[in-house]
Amino acid sequence: MSRAFVKEDVDPPERSGRKRSASGLPPGAANYITARGRNRLCEELAKLRASNQNDERLAELEQILESVQIVHPPDPPSRSVTFGATVTVKDKKGATETHTVIGVDELDFEPDAVSWISPLGKKLLNAEIGDWIILDDGRSAKIEKVNYRP
Repeated sequence: MSRAFVKEDVDPPERSGRKRSASGLPPGAANYITARGRNRLCEELAKLRASNQNDERLAELEQILESVQIVHPPDPPSRSVTFGATVTVKDKKGATETHTVIGVDELDFEPDAVSWISPLGKKLLNAEIGDWIILDDGRSAKIEKVNYRP
């Protein structure tokens, strides 16, 4: 039987009895993040600690930061979309959109962010300049530009 028809290797937490992480990822899933995102979470944690707040968010941030795996941009920059890339797509009518493929814990930091595990994020990853993808709303769009921020 093809691997395409085999259940995922990671059991949903509801069946396995294991708890989801603070990030909402299933147990055993990698928690990828950009260096920018990690720095922003560290800044938020420092502010919470300085204000002597002992709340749920402080504990959540500590748990998240213990689980993250930083993904650095490719060097040299790639024409392929990889984690952390900001991608400009253009549909057949000429409308453009920009999306940054990042981790689940840094979505609030980027205006046009998509998670690497979202349907759109999965479509964008490994696409190259010139490739066509189907957007979430059903439109076809061509990858026009791929940029990486430090």
